[in-house]
Amino acid sequence: MRPHDERGSMLVGFGLSVVLVFFVLGIGIVGGAAVTYATAASAADAAALASAPVTFLPFGATGTPQQEASRFAKANGATLVSCSCPVDESWDRRTVSVTVARTISLPVVGELRIVATSRAEFDPMKLVGTSGDIARMDDP
Repeated sequence: MRPHDERGSMLVGFGLSVVLVFFVLGIGIVGGAAVTYATAASAADAAALASAPVTFLPFGATGTPQQEASRFAKANGATLVSCSCPVDESWDRRTVSVTVARTISLPVVGELRIVATSRAEFDPMKLVGTSGDIARMDDP
């Protein structure tokens, strides 16, 4: 019987270790980007929902629809990129569109900017009660 030749087994083990390290690193990068996108999407939703009614009336807001969108984006860890939310005092239904961004620092990749957009609709006619009166904010 000949003794086993183990030459090259270290090379195979090292090669598998390198593949495993890159696989785990890839999962971390994709996972980090996915979590950042989910957070950015939530921030965009909040900003759009906050700015939509303000296009009609302030409803207690202290700024413009754009300022409200920016405030809610910042409160959710994002930066407002754009807000298509012009003031419209008519009773027409309107849709606002808000885009926000978050930046994530990833190993190997570096800084990555994640952008998310959300829309919200506001219908001022929903404020009118069944009797034709403006609904009060404290009505059940």
